[in-house]
Amino acid sequence: MMGISIWQLLIVLGIVILLFGTKKLRNIGSDLGGAIRGFKKSMSDEDSKAADQESLQEKNDAQSQQAETEEKPRDKSHS
Repeated sequence: MMGISIWQLLIVLGIVILLFGTKKLRNIGSDLGGAIRGFKKSMSDEDSKAADQESLQEKNDAQSQQAETEEKPRDKSHS
């Protein structure tokens, strides 16, 4: 099993630079970085929305349970 040597990586890198140029590679890198940042931001937004919905649901459940206990008659002699 043969791995890729550092010389092979340098040759490939040299060919890529010759084909695209350093300015184009820099633009591609910054575009890719922006895309990754946007993806991470949207993922964290989705996580925070899910957490907000969960806490809202728990709050609603607690309020409905509290309302149910308040509706029950406390003194059974009036029934």
